[in-house]
Amino acid sequence: MQILRIDSAVTGENSVSRELTQALADHFAAKNPGATLIERDLASNPLPHIDAVTTGAIRLPQDAHTPAMQAAFPAERAVLDEFLASDVVIIGAPMYNFTIPSQLKAWLDRLGVPGVTFSYSEAGPKGLAGGRRVIVVSSRGGVYEQDTPFEHQETLIRDFLSFIGVDDPVFIRAEKIGFGPEARAEALADAKAEIAKL
Repeated sequence: MQILRIDSAVTGENSVSRELTQALADHFAAKNPGATLIERDLASNPLPHIDAVTTGAIRLPQDAHTPAMQAAFPAERAVLDEFLASDVVIIGAPMYNFTIPSQLKAWLDRLGVPGVTFSYSEAGPKGLAGGRRVIVVSSRGGVYEQDTPFEHQETLIRDFLSFIGVDDPVFIRAEKIGFGPEARAEALADAKAEIAKL
């Protein structure tokens, strides 16, 4: 079994999402002794935003690659293969300015590959990357209901995962982090109680 942990918060030891992704990693490791844990920290080791080279490297057939795309392909494809090889994927997704951190978006961009994680037909898009359990840690300073004007965090992640075939992600929420120390402690305790139920 392989567990993939993705962190994207830039707040280091003060990060709520990192505390909860650690709790999730510990939870699943305890339930699955011998599991392999892969950790990708997108804040300390960010992926570059996609450009013509990186997009071509992961989306075009290899016989259509330029020399620059050929050079970029191994590292770009490794990000996708890491995801596809994982049975459990833990995603730390704090809300930054009503959406996800840009470094997390750069990671998601490596997962949307036609013919690999989704396909198109006359019936519309079909996700091809199901078959893994995805748990998203959603941390927020306030409270944001889905489908409200300021909520572009969970909605984006849920829609993207659905598009590539992950239809049932679990969201562990820690909200009201910005309301003070007591609210933060309560949010963490509630989120950890939810993790214990998984």
